[in-house]
Amino acid sequence: MEKIIVDRFEQFPIEYRIPLLQIRELIFATAAEIDGVGELEESLKWNQPSYATKVSKSGSPIRIDRFGDDKIALFFHCQTTLIEEFRALFNDRLEFSGNRAIVLDPNEELPVEELRYCIQRALTYHKKTSK
Repeated sequence: MEKIIVDRFEQFPIEYRIPLLQIRELIFATAAEIDGVGELEESLKWNQPSYATKVSKSGSPIRIDRFGDDKIALFFHCQTTLIEEFRALFNDRLEFSGNRAIVLDPNEELPVEELRYCIQRALTYHKKTSK
């Protein structure tokens, strides 16, 4: 992890840093399981950790950050249909913000399987894989 990314994660209070780092690990682990995604580029976009498929260009970027006063979120490009798809599948299990974010309570256990699916869909968005 580059120093600028490390520094950004260290700026988060511990109660947000731990689940955000868990999401980061899930993003990399999910990417490693998908043929054709390739290496992810980790950078800061709008001072938020961002994960993009720069080499393969197979996906739409994912950003992670705090959300509001007491939540965290995974942000997706608002001009994709990703949140619409996720809402149709997980409306009873995940909280959403408009057409751009999955919002999570950092004090609750992460919904890993739902997040893994959402991350996989984002990382392969431009491949138009079957759902």
